[in-house]
Amino acid sequence: MSIVAVAVWELMLPGSHSLKDKRMVVRSLKDRIRNRFNVSVAETGHQDSWGRVELTVALVASDRGAADSVLDGLDRLVEAESRARIVKTHREWC
Repeated sequence: MSIVAVAVWELMLPGSHSLKDKRMVVRSLKDRIRNRFNVSVAETGHQDSWGRVELTVALVASDRGAADSVLDGLDRLVEAESRARIVKTHREWC
């Protein structure tokens, strides 16, 4: 049986002073997430705010341990983004 996992990060972008600045950070982060982990990622909140972003990732794995391993790696990648600060995170499994 497969498991679907979802992770959500709410991020502050302290160095972003326009929507253009924000889009550069978000696009870079989304591209790195897709390329490294082969998961679905979307900006799901705060689209009109230049200082905040909500990113959501969804993935399918063979078991919860495999899903947790990928989500842990994603957490590390998001935490390492120097242009963003994590405000809140959330995980769900189905």
